[in-house]
Amino acid sequence: MSFVQALVVEPDWEWAFIDGSIVKAHQHSSSAAHEQETAIGKSVADNTTKIHMVVDAGGLPIHFPVTGGEIHDCEEAPVLIAKLPLVEYMVADKGYDSEPLRMQIRRQGAVPVISRKQNSTIGNDEMDGRLYKYRHLGENLFARLKHFRAVARRYDKLKRNFESIIALACAFIWLPM
Repeated sequence: MSFVQALVVEPDWEWAFIDGSIVKAHQHSSSAAHEQETAIGKSVADNTTKIHMVVDAGGLPIHFPVTGGEIHDCEEAPVLIAKLPLVEYMVADKGYDSEPLRMQIRRQGAVPVISRKQNSTIGNDEMDGRLYKYRHLGENLFARLKHFRAVARRYDKLKRNFESIIALACAFIWLPM
């Protein structure tokens, strides 16, 4: 059991939000020659890391894998969704718009609330627009996490150290509850 999972006592699983955010890695964080995983990737913004986050209906962090910044949201989402318990609605932004992902969400017994991309030929009639507006809860969580300097700009060389910093920041967010 991780540090954050110990604090997550009773999350509100009526809705779950998934989102990702890029964190720029400091120039000295990616220079280590070692065997351990770093989760730092090359993207448009140079060396970056991506935090994929699951947020409950109360806007509190539940689970977060960390990958290299070049990993797309749809690549990590199936693994992330498979770890979740039964939720009623799974809300995500356009970055998660894919039919296989929607089918996985439906197989797990949830209703996908994912906006379609502009170039999509399939309509989006079944999406609940009012519930989609609550997606800001995930965005607000990233804003609160990035108040912590070590999360806003990655200084750690190893993935496990950066995940520990994120877990500590999530613990501070959970404490008032």
